[in-house]
Amino acid sequence: MHGLNAKATMGPAETLWLARRAEALGYTSWWAGEHVVLPSPRTADSPMEPTDPILDPLVHLTYVAAVTERIELGTGILILPQRNPVVLAKQAASLDVLSGGRLLLGVAAGYLEPEMTAVGVDMAGRGARTDEYLDAMTALWTHGAPAYQGRHVSFAKVDAHPRPVRPDGVRVVVGGHSPAAFHRAVSRGHGWFGNGTYDELVTHLAGLRRAATEVERPARLGRLEITFMQLGPVEVDADAARRYADVGVDRLLVYPLPFEDPAEVTRFVERHADLPR
Repeated sequence: MHGLNAKATMGPAETLWLARRAEALGYTSWWAGEHVVLPSPRTADSPMEPTDPILDPLVHLTYVAAVTERIELGTGILILPQRNPVVLAKQAASLDVLSGGRLLLGVAAGYLEPEMTAVGVDMAGRGARTDEYLDAMTALWTHGAPAYQGRHVSFAKVDAHPRPVRPDGVRVVVGGHSPAAFHRAVSRGHGWFGNGTYDELVTHLAGLRRAATEVERPARLGRLEITFMQLGPVEVDADAARRYADVGVDRLLVYPLPFEDPAEVTRFVERHADLPR
């Protein structure tokens, strides 16, 4: 399930009902998107109107964590260069502990220049910043004496507790469809997050396989998990779900657009509850 931290489904009553309903129906994960600000007036590459409300994903997921028990909690995705990595490492570890290790920290480099500019991030350097931030957060989560020296973040002689539930840190899911994103997922992510059509997924999986021959994958990360969200058509049937599973998708996300009517979103959630898992 993806995107319910926006528009008509973002309120406390709607979130409480939908999160508990999704968990009761057997959904295994709940994902929240992010945009700190949006271009105004709207630009062609912006996914939302500037007046569309969207909650901060970590705040939203903390609320969802408090009203559920089992469902995994994913950011899909959090725009990493916009965040201070030391502060984010603390926030993510805190949510991971409070949720009993349910956090999936989905991150990507971002693509909306007005949003980057508003938070003071150079668009051209967002990829290098993303890599450094991931490495710095991993040091804080997993090293006995955390330290990191980079161009964009540096620290030493500090520590941060509580640590995440798992000894290898918060589970990181790297989003993106570029060669750089594929390399980042293989070298720094427990998983990869993508969206699009089935044919686009096949192309992306080939890119991930190619990246696996070009960069080293640390043993602590284990097998690269694949999370994918189908876009157009929004509805997913049983045959489509099996088709995605057959090519290696571990989590297939459904996206109940347009988020204008909580009752219709509930019906969407219920219609898709019986998809093969």
